Amino acid sequence: MRISQLFGKGKTVFSFEVFPPKKNMSAETVYSTLDSLKALEPSFISVTYGAGGSGADNQTCRIASHIKNELGIEAVAHLTCVGNTREETDEVLDGLKSCGIENVLALRGDINPDRPPKNDFHYACELIEYIAARGDFHISAACYPEGHIEAPDLVSDIRRLREKVDRGAEHLMSQLFFDNDCFYRFLERARIAGIEVPIEAGIMPVVNKRQIERMVTMCGASLPPKFTRIMARYENNPEALRDAGIAYAVDQIVDLAASGVDGIHLYTMNNPYVAEKISAAVKGVL
Repeated sequence: MRISQLFGKGKTVFSFEVFPPKKNMSAETVYSTLDSLKALEPSFISVTYGAGGSGADNQTCRIASHIKNELGIEAVAHLTCVGNTREETDEVLDGLKSCGIENVLALRGDINPDRPPKNDFHYACELIEYIAARGDFHISAACYPEGHIEAPDLVSDIRRLREKVDRGAEHLMSQLFFDNDCFYRFLERARIAGIEVPIEAGIMPVVNKRQIERMVTMCGASLPPKFTRIMARYENNPEALRDAGIAYAVDQIVDLAASGVDGIHLYTMNNPYVAEKISAAVKGVL
């Protein structure tokens, strides 16, 4: 099933993201996580393209295939382009197609100083256009409620987002944010610009201080006063911070669902406990 077919059915789409195991992790940890997530009945699960944008070992394809073919849940495979040639991109796409994967999240990817970028693709919109020309994948793309960290301004960011849609993106997933008003303002800008595809709100529950500091540095998300008070109060109490982070994410999701957003994409960080707690808390409002 193509992801855009899940929307417009009178309910909020609720999906998850997982990532392949890091080098020092057993692959079994990811499959154990997925077994737990299956019971939560997400609309789909997306799989990132490996740490630092490396998908050479094809773990993304294997995990996405397991999600779709073994668990019976629709899967979205992330694919970055800045480190791949066209031939390498075709190899990944052919592998995904052979596994029955129909949905791809097309991304530029982070610039890795240890892996010089290739020159075939410079931006996500170029990858989107390339995949669209094949005609055999549904294409999702990323969007940034507070603007991409490299964008000169919000107007330029929306123009680039419109270009992604014009070139073939049929569904958007947002970067994490902690202030729902930022998302609502972004949604208004997107609709004014004629972007009518489904847009999911990306929610990341905070489970530790170091995690959020790293993510904010990478993406530039702002931290509202309510959030910083939680961090300050519980930063030295990991269990309390985890529970407070879950509660904050639940509040965000309830507000977003009440406002009629198209969907919620939960960044699980491969933590089934957090996903289970949030899913149980929001089940009645989605």
